[in-house]
Amino acid sequence: MEKLELKKTLKFLYDAKPEPRMIEVPPLQFLMVDGSGDPNTSAEYQNAVQALYTVGYTLKFKAKKELAIDYPVMALEGLWWAEDMHDFSVARKADWKWTMMLSTPDFVSPSLVEAAIAEAGRKKPAGDLSRLHFATFAEGLAGQIMHIGPYAAEAPTIQRLHDFIHGQGHTFDGLAQKHHEIYLSDPRRAAPDKLKTIIRQPVRRA
Repeated sequence: MEKLELKKTLKFLYDAKPEPRMIEVPPLQFLMVDGSGDPNTSAEYQNAVQALYTVGYTLKFKAKKELAIDYPVMALEGLWWAEDMHDFSVARKADWKWTMMLSTPDFVSPSLVEAAIAEAGRKKPAGDLSRLHFATFAEGLAGQIMHIGPYAAEAPTIQRLHDFIHGQGHTFDGLAQKHHEIYLSDPRRAAPDKLKTIIRQPVRRA
């Protein structure tokens, strides 16, 4: 059995510090679901996350059984934006657009994902599997920082990251380079003040 230590090999992507820094993000493969609405109240959001994890774990066990390759299911990630970025605020979450994602190892193929989706649909229908797609996502140069605490208290951390990026001479528009969050903690188990969230912002190079 081959065991992929993704949390070690990709540590630089999933182990941010409280101080902002620039990193180069390589192209990665993701299971993705697109949607819109307030993540706190939207059934569409809950169904998207459920679909991702259902297929994510089906894919993991399928690879282990059929290919003798084991790997961890990685942290939930999300891209967030609004059609008009002036509306992208905590006061207007209903207007938010999002893509929720789970990264997969490089060996995973579209055909393996299709088979996992079909198997998940037969064994344990959950969420809306028809909305899930598989794609490579390339961010390139990005700034990132660790936020510890409630999601609703991210604003000062985000501002520190943005100030750092601009101080490096880079820029971003929030649409071509979307706000990216990586959720390292399970909000059902961790206290709000202990939640760990990586905040990443891809940039246009100076």
